Amino acid sequence: MKSRASSPQSRSKTAAAPTAQPGEVRIISGQWRGRKLPVLDVQGLRPTTDRVKETLFNWLMHDTRDRLVLDCFSGSGSLAFEALSRYANSALLIERDQKAALQLKQNLARLNCANAEVRHSDTMQLLAAAALQQFDLVFIDPPFRQNLALPCARLLCNGWLKPEALIYLETEKELDISELPPGWRLLKDKIAGQLAYRLFVYQPE
Repeated sequence: MKSRASSPQSRSKTAAAPTAQPGEVRIISGQWRGRKLPVLDVQGLRPTTDRVKETLFNWLMHDTRDRLVLDCFSGSGSLAFEALSRYANSALLIERDQKAALQLKQNLARLNCANAEVRHSDTMQLLAAAALQQFDLVFIDPPFRQNLALPCARLLCNGWLKPEALIYLETEKELDISELPPGWRLLKDKIAGQLAYRLFVYQPE
């Protein structure tokens, strides 16, 4: 998930299921169910368990198909690949680390996936520019304790979100989310160890 050594905004993921090995991410369900994709062996990797991902996509069980997905700190692309496997319409994956971005492109090619794009870019700089399009399913999973989650949330409100967009936010559990932008209504939340993960719906006034 988070790579602290090579890139402050890179998120690398690996699955914790018994069938997955270090340096791999496993797709849980959908058209690519069981597929394992390589991820970079990055020093300081903080893995995400399949349990967290399963919980999230249980929350999204009826809200993934045909969605326009934005993965803000993509890393291994685990969340975006899972959504695409479950028939999301398209996905934009933003990744700052050059090698990680290349790996994302290679994995999309492995899946023969033509409805996703990888942007090798700084997430905050890209979101500060004019919105490329509006999205209705957004993943925000930045490196912990680098003051990225709340600024990212504020930037997304500048034209990147459709009304009623669903937004997944994964952060350190102690983060105060009271400063999230107006219109973010909490739907689901859970704590797992040192992380908190939450699902919001965007309902602008």
